[in-house]
Amino acid sequence: MKKSPLDHLLDWSGRILLTLILGFVLLPFIVVLIASFNDSAILSFPPKSWSLRWYANAIEYRDFGKGLVNSLKIAAIGATFAMIAGAGFAYVLNRYEFSLKTLLNSILMSPLIIPNFTIGLGLLILSTAASLPRSIWLVIGVHVIIVLPFVVRSVYVSLQNFERRYEQAAESLGAAPLRVLLTITLPLLVPGLVSGALFAVILSFNEFTASLFVVNQRTQTFPVAMYNYVREYADPTLAAVSVIYVIVVAALLLVVHKFFRLEKVLNVE
Repeated sequence: MKKSPLDHLLDWSGRILLTLILGFVLLPFIVVLIASFNDSAILSFPPKSWSLRWYANAIEYRDFGKGLVNSLKIAAIGATFAMIAGAGFAYVLNRYEFSLKTLLNSILMSPLIIPNFTIGLGLLILSTAASLPRSIWLVIGVHVIIVLPFVVRSVYVSLQNFERRYEQAAESLGAAPLRVLLTITLPLLVPGLVSGALFAVILSFNEFTASLFVVNQRTQTFPVAMYNYVREYADPTLAAVSVIYVIVVAALLLVVHKFFRLEKVLNVE
């Protein structure tokens, strides 16, 4: 069917609008990308001369390295704990009916409405009152609380879309409950589990506000190390760090998409 002039106009208007929106979204990154190559010791835009020395400084700066290791360790351990607890809570909320179900769900979702700095400050006060050291385990505890709702909701949505007939078929053939869980339920929940783990790792790695209250010099995370750096220096090193971070995250998302398909993992099919 031949398109009318109005259809062509709407088609091109939509393309132009989409291009403008994408350009607006990408504009901050483009500015940061260009500024990261500035040879000047003062962060400015546009650069008058070009250099890669701030990328070298970002890689060589010791606090960034320590913060990166701490953040990766905290994100990995915290995401693991959040995945185990979140999957368990989601399974209970989906499969069972009990009197305190609404209250339990409200408690699990409460970190979504409580400011992160309140969570960090609260755990700092509790740990101080209990004479607990500000160790890496305190930071992990804060991160688990913050990311847990995302894991619970991700797995819960997968359970809502789950075909119970597969479990019933396995049970009718004599499979034990544990075998049904391990061979039927968990494999079919892989997209939800991967989605929850992805959210947990990214949110934990990026967490700054609550972490600022509970870290010390030995346990500071990567975002806190960046904050401490920008308090002392105004050079383009953080711009270089930001570019590296965006490229690494984009590469990881491409890997996840290749093996799991992001639209399936994020339940947007």
